Amino acid sequence: MSQRPLSPVKVEDGEQERVGSDDVKVKTNPIAIEEMGEIEDTAEINSSLFALSDSDNPFFIPNLTYTQSEESKVIRILDTRLFPWVLLTTFVLNMDRTNLSNAVSDNLPEDLGFTTDTVNLGTAIYSVLFSLACLSGAVVCKIVHPARWIPISMFCWGLVTMAHALIQNKGGFLTVRCMIAVTEGGVIPATLIYLGSFYRSTELATRLAWFWGVQTIASAVSGLLASGLLQLQGVSGLEGWKWLFLVDGIITVVVSVLTWFYLPRNAMLTKGGIRGLKPWFDARQVRIAVTRIVRDDPSKRLYDYRKLYRQRVHWADIKDAVTDLGLWGHLLITAVGLTPTSPLGVYLPSVIKTFDFSIFVANALTAPPYILQCCTTVLFIWHSDRVGERGFHGAFGATWQLVGWILLRCLPSDTSKGVRYFAALIVACWPYTHPLNIAWMSENTGSIGKRTLASGCVIFAANIYGVWGSQIYRAKDAPDYRTGNTINIVFAATALYYKWKNAKNERTSGRLSEVERKREELSAEEKGNKSVLFRFTT
Repeated sequence: MSQRPLSPVKVEDGEQERVGSDDVKVKTNPIAIEEMGEIEDTAEINSSLFALSDSDNPFFIPNLTYTQSEESKVIRILDTRLFPWVLLTTFVLNMDRTNLSNAVSDNLPEDLGFTTDTVNLGTAIYSVLFSLACLSGAVVCKIVHPARWIPISMFCWGLVTMAHALIQNKGGFLTVRCMIAVTEGGVIPATLIYLGSFYRSTELATRLAWFWGVQTIASAVSGLLASGLLQLQGVSGLEGWKWLFLVDGIITVVVSVLTWFYLPRNAMLTKGGIRGLKPWFDARQVRIAVTRIVRDDPSKRLYDYRKLYRQRVHWADIKDAVTDLGLWGHLLITAVGLTPTSPLGVYLPSVIKTFDFSIFVANALTAPPYILQCCTTVLFIWHSDRVGERGFHGAFGATWQLVGWILLRCLPSDTSKGVRYFAALIVACWPYTHPLNIAWMSENTGSIGKRTLASGCVIFAANIYGVWGSQIYRAKDAPDYRTGNTINIVFAATALYYKWKNAKNERTSGRLSEVERKREELSAEEKGNKSVLFRFTT
C-alpha cells in the first residue's frame, strides 16, 4: 500500500524531536547522524550504528515527512544505480541455464553417446537439486548477506559451466548437471529478499517483470551467441557446444567478481568499491529510503542495520508457512502453470530445427520469441500494477499460452515451416505470469521469517515441475511431439481454471458486507477451497 507523507510533530518523551521537515535530532544518542548533508565517512557511520541499542533502527523516522518528488528521486537512484546490476546478474544466470538447449540442438547427446531421454533425466535431477538449493539458499542468505551470497554463487556456477567442456560420457554429463543445479539454486530467492529491502511491495511486481523479462532477453542472446559459437566445431579439438559452455562460464566468472565489489549491503553503504567515490544518497535520502520501506511493511523495521539479514527463521515461521492455504495456492498454481514451459525451454531450438531450418538458423530464430516475451511480460505486469488487479491478468496469460499449445499440437506435419514457426512463437512469447505470482505472494505474506520461507518455496515450486515437465517430450515422440503437446494443453488448461476461480473469488468476496465477511471467515476452514476467501494465488 502507498503511504502519504506525515505532518511534522514534536515528540517530548520519545527518541526524536521534529523541528521542521529537514531537521531531526535524535535525543537518545549523541552520535546520531544529522539529516542534512551527505554521508561521507562510512567507518564513522558504522561506529555510530554499533552505539545504538539492538532494537533501534537509526534510519527509520516514524514522523519523517517528504514530498513525492523526493521519494521519486530515491526510487530513480535505485532504478539507475542498483537495479540494472541486479538485472545483469539474472541475465548471466539465464544465459547459463539456456545454453543446454542450444547445446542439445548441436548434437550434444549424440556426441556423448546417449539419447534425449538422458537429457530429460539430467533436467529432472537438475530440477530437484535446484529446487532444494532454492529452499536452503533463502535461509543461508539470512546469515550470509545477499550482497555476498549472490556473487559467491555466480562464481561457483561459472566454474561449473566451464566444466561442461570436460564432459566425455553420460556419467560426466549427469554429474555436472547436479553441480550446476546446487550452485545456481540459491541466487533467485536471495535476489528477491535483497530487492525487498529497497522496494515497496507495490513497486516489486514491475521490477520482477523486468527481472524475468531480462531472463528471456538472455535466452535470446544465448541463441544468437550459440549460432556463432557452435560454428567453432573442431577448433582446438572441441565440439561447438563445448565452446559455448566455455565462453558462457568465463563471462559469468568475470561478472561475479565485479558483482562482489558493486552490490551494496543496504542504502546506507553505497560508497566505495566500483560503486564510486561518493555515496548514492545523502543523509536525508537514506532516511527516506529506509522509512518508506518500513511504512510499507512494518516488519522490516527488524532489518537491523548492523546485522541486516541476520534475523533467524523460527519454528513459528515454519508452522505459519506450512498451514497457510494461500501460500499452498501460490505453490500449486506455480508448479502446474509453468509445467508446459519445461519442454519448450529445453527443446525450442530443436523444435524449430524440425521445421527444416539449419542448426545455426534454428538457434538464431529463438531470439524473436524471447524478445517478444520480455515485452509482453513487462507491459502485462505494468498494467496489473497500474490497475491494482492480479487474478484476471493471470488468467489472460494462461489463456494466451493455451491457445499457442493448441496451435502447435493441431497443425499438420506438412504445414509450411513459416506457419509452424509462428505457432512456436505464440507459445514462447506468452506473458510470463510468474513475477506476478511472486509479487502477490510477497504482498500477502506477513513476518520476515515467513516471507523468507515463502520466497524459497515459490522458487522451489517454479523449478520442481521440471521433474515431470522434463519427461513430456520423449525421443519416441519426435519430431512433432504431438503427445507431449497434448499434455502441455492439459496443464495450461488446468492453470487457466485455477486462475479463473481465483479471479471469480476475488470479485465475489469484494461484494461481501462486513457481517458476511466475518461469517465467511468463520466457515472458511470448513469450506476449504470452496470458500470465496480461498485463493489459488497467482
